[in-house]
Amino acid sequence: MLRGLVFSLMCFVLLAGGLPGSVRAGEAALRVVVLENSPPMSYRDETGQLTGFSVEIARALCQEIRASCVFDVTTQGALLDSVARGKADIAAAAVFETAEHRGKLLFAKPYYRSLSLWLARPDVPPGRNGVRVAVVHGSVQEDYARRQGWDIHQVRANGDLAGALLGGEAQAALVPMISALQLQKSDPFRRLGLAPTVLRAPELSGDASFGISLRRPGLREEINAALDRIKRNGTYDRINSRFLPFRVS
Repeated sequence: MLRGLVFSLMCFVLLAGGLPGSVRAGEAALRVVVLENSPPMSYRDETGQLTGFSVEIARALCQEIRASCVFDVTTQGALLDSVARGKADIAAAAVFETAEHRGKLLFAKPYYRSLSLWLARPDVPPGRNGVRVAVVHGSVQEDYARRQGWDIHQVRANGDLAGALLGGEAQAALVPMISALQLQKSDPFRRLGLAPTVLRAPELSGDASFGISLRRPGLREEINAALDRIKRNGTYDRINSRFLPFRVS
């Protein structure tokens, strides 16, 4: 009789919402890695909470697929490796589908289109000898600069680029266009008088996607469908307007 009572109580708990720590039917516990010093795409606000265009898009997608998502921070250099090694399910940052990345992770539908800018004084063309270029370690910009044989200065995140330029550690920078717009909000940075030049190299521009672990193959279709839905229902546009001064979709 006691055994039957325990069984009945367990059934009641499960039907009422599940045992503590359990995942309800239809939910999936996903590990999402983001950057924390790359405004306006991903950063910590004045309260210390993670936010930004990429972070809020990821949150909206998690809500659409009814997934419980746990966000963790990493560096640009470790972002894709954490997904490729199965330590995370989603890399919620701009990932380009390149030959190097194929076979290591899956790519969701693009969530915006990215361009890269050369920032330097107006009389300094891209790649001039004697000019040290600030790049984020692990970024496509760093890869490109290395292939060109440029003298580079590595920083950990887009948010560190201004310091390298203001401190004289670099005389130019190769950055995503959205990060360059963020830099221009700083009065000290504007006083440097740097001019932007769009670099048209295909490896520096294109459709940016979230990276997805090969261990979660069904997740790509869910994310793709959810991205379509948040674009239709206005959620994407609201996030776009909150963080960016122009439309990126």
